[in-house]
Amino acid sequence: MPPAAPPTLDELLERLHVVSLPMRVRFRGIDVREVALIEGPCGWGEFGAFVEYGPAEAAHWLASGVEAAYEPSPSPVRDRIPINATVPAVEAARVPEVLARFPGARTAKVKVAEPGQTLADDVARVDAVRALVPLVRVDANGGWSVEQAVAAAHALTASGPLEYLEQPCATVPELAELRRLVDVPVAADESIRKATDPLRVVRERAADVAVVKVAPLGGVSRLLDVAGQIDIPIVVSSALDSAVGMTRGLLAAGCLPTLQHACGLGTGGLFVEDVAEVPPPVDGFLPVGPVVPDRARLAGLAASPARLDWWIARVRECYPLLP
Repeated sequence: MPPAAPPTLDELLERLHVVSLPMRVRFRGIDVREVALIEGPCGWGEFGAFVEYGPAEAAHWLASGVEAAYEPSPSPVRDRIPINATVPAVEAARVPEVLARFPGARTAKVKVAEPGQTLADDVARVDAVRALVPLVRVDANGGWSVEQAVAAAHALTASGPLEYLEQPCATVPELAELRRLVDVPVAADESIRKATDPLRVVRERAADVAVVKVAPLGGVSRLLDVAGQIDIPIVVSSALDSAVGMTRGLLAAGCLPTLQHACGLGTGGLFVEDVAEVPPPVDGFLPVGPVVPDRARLAGLAASPARLDWWIARVRECYPLLP
């Protein structure tokens, strides 16, 4: 299928559906995930930049949605993707309940460094996960100083290994310093997806693993371009996408020449309801393939008129900044 003509702003707004997806547990400080979906000639796209992001950053997310809706998709080299379970910063007692939504997952990513919680809370959560899943990675979202990250690395590996620490510190120099101080591999996320130069972290040898996300980088094509310039293992992860956005992450992972680690593309299990009925993981894998939202779900999950207006205004702000 040839690419469709790029949409005008008015065409884009005519094809916009804004939905509010209730979440089973609080994640990234939110209980409801809002996204705007774009119904295009080549499929469905998603614009789901988090509400605190400004227009310049959010424009990359809009570009990703436009790509999905208006450009043909590349052909994947694999038809299923291994995924990790995602464990929010819940109490340790709730870990079995969360992991039950990721049947067959052999890897779990555990949120740590949550504001208002302690390292002891993180250790208890990680140990509860480790009792049920063989391979554990943690994600601090840049919440630690180097000193705190060193202490956390020792505490979190006291009862077993970690696959890696994801974005333990906020800056590239801090990540590079931490790598010299701990034996646990370091993964970069925000230092790639939120950076004006996503390759700096690799040039400065600040990470062992690169975590990349489709929407923040501007689409599947841009992700594959960045991945082609990175000489460390790649993990494709979700930006808390709906079922529509998740298909793009699965497609990107399916197009990578090699895939050494489970990907963070199972976060659909965190929603009470989604815009489409999607299959649960089978043996820890999800299939690569498109998703078409259910019309009844689009209507039932539609955001309020005030929130629709907010997203329309946001698209208007971001449209002139599309790369």
